[in-house]
Amino acid sequence: QVQLVESGGGLVQPGGSLRLSCAASGSIFSTYAMAWHRQAPGKQRALVATITSGGRINYADSVKGRFTISRDNAKNTVYLEMSGLKSEDTAVYYCYAGTATMAYWGQGTQVTVSS
Repeated sequence: QVQLVESGGGLVQPGGSLRLSCAASGSIFSTYAMAWHRQAPGKQRALVATITSGGRINYADSVKGRFTISRDNAKNTVYLEMSGLKSEDTAVYYCYAGTATMAYWGQGTQVTVSS
């Protein structure tokens, strides 16, 4: 069982920056693929960025060049650095941890981009 706890969300002005963190329980964090997803009001949950256990990274086209995903296996934590934030980035951001057979989600953290 893995528990994921997100933090770092909040209200930010357009063009601003935020860093989200996701702390995971368990001693095998390094073996999990990690990801950030987001769900805007009235929309389906969408993938934002992924980082595999081997460090391979992928981003949604909408955030390329603005967001950076990283992981610290020693701290059992995955991060999402967000810059150049736009109003369309407003959403609840969810942390995901998974293997080929198991998937875990955090409770989500709200990010609101507004002036």
